[in-house]
Amino acid sequence: MADFARTSASEAAPVTVNARFHVHRKTGMQRYAYEVASRLAGKVREIRPERALRGPAGHLWEQCYLPTLAAGSLLWSPNNTGPVVTRRQVCTIHDIIPIDHPEWFSKSFAAWYRWLLPALTRSAQHVIAVSEFTRSRVIDAFGLKPEKVSVVLNGISPEFTPRTDEEIDRVKTRLGLPAKPYVLYVGSLEPRKNLQGLLTAWTRVQPKCPDIQLVITGLNKGGSKVFAAVPIDKIPSGVFFTGYVEDADLPALYSGAVVFVYPSLYEGFGLPPAEAMACGTPVITSKGTSLSEVVGPAALLVDPENPESIADAILRVAASESLGTEMRRTGLARVPQFNWDDAAAQTWRILSREAGQS
Repeated sequence: MADFARTSASEAAPVTVNARFHVHRKTGMQRYAYEVASRLAGKVREIRPERALRGPAGHLWEQCYLPTLAAGSLLWSPNNTGPVVTRRQVCTIHDIIPIDHPEWFSKSFAAWYRWLLPALTRSAQHVIAVSEFTRSRVIDAFGLKPEKVSVVLNGISPEFTPRTDEEIDRVKTRLGLPAKPYVLYVGSLEPRKNLQGLLTAWTRVQPKCPDIQLVITGLNKGGSKVFAAVPIDKIPSGVFFTGYVEDADLPALYSGAVVFVYPSLYEGFGLPPAEAMACGTPVITSKGTSLSEVVGPAALLVDPENPESIADAILRVAASESLGTEMRRTGLARVPQFNWDDAAAQTWRILSREAGQS
């Protein structure tokens, strides 16, 4: 058993954390788990694999080994997955995309989660959703009682703040960006992120703004082989791909952008638009799913399936300094509601209650 798990904190802790997220690269869901779990240190016991276990090996560890290791305490599984046989469990659900859009994934990935998500949420003692949108989808799709699902919003890490021109220039130089103003996209390159729509929109923007480039930052292949290839036939001019950017460089990259564009087709929360607002960057994002809930009136909302809508919004911000200034102000005013300390405190109240603690 020692080859398959490592534990931390008191063996007598009333709550055990499914800490499989530690062996994966820190993207959206993993960042959530890391931020909240780190603030619960000393109150919980973490159990993680000794090594990275991906695909079937990871699911085998989670479904077969973890229940025994977590026996006697409440298990918190923070990343859309968990052992179905463990009923004393609180699960955080970020989205149910494999249920709503299985066509965006490989057949095996979609089939696994189309079985797992309904079974997990029905068997778990309680469910945490990261947005009102996700809560409503979980309740409707799986027939859960509303009182079984609580909303705890994601936070924004404190390092996401407006950065100086010097910091911005250093990061641009390190990433090899040309010395031009830029429109920024940050996220994985997978079908639901709608890179095809963004690049099509860019073909309409670029001739009118030849001195501005589009910078696309993210994992080169969506972070996983399970995602279908992004259907991009031809990269238009003025587009620069950075590949994966370390967390330490993201605040400056956000801060230096003329505007941040995130035309995703589906999000359970959508951290990048919130992070961009925290860095004082105007945001353009999609109507619908959770995104309009996150950005509120601080962003321009577009139809993600209409490249003209995306292009018009980019051109509006690029042409109006006053609009950009107002969007920066309203964005910065909105971000205090997204706080990891608050998220951890709310999560602990739920976990304590479900563990039978006063």
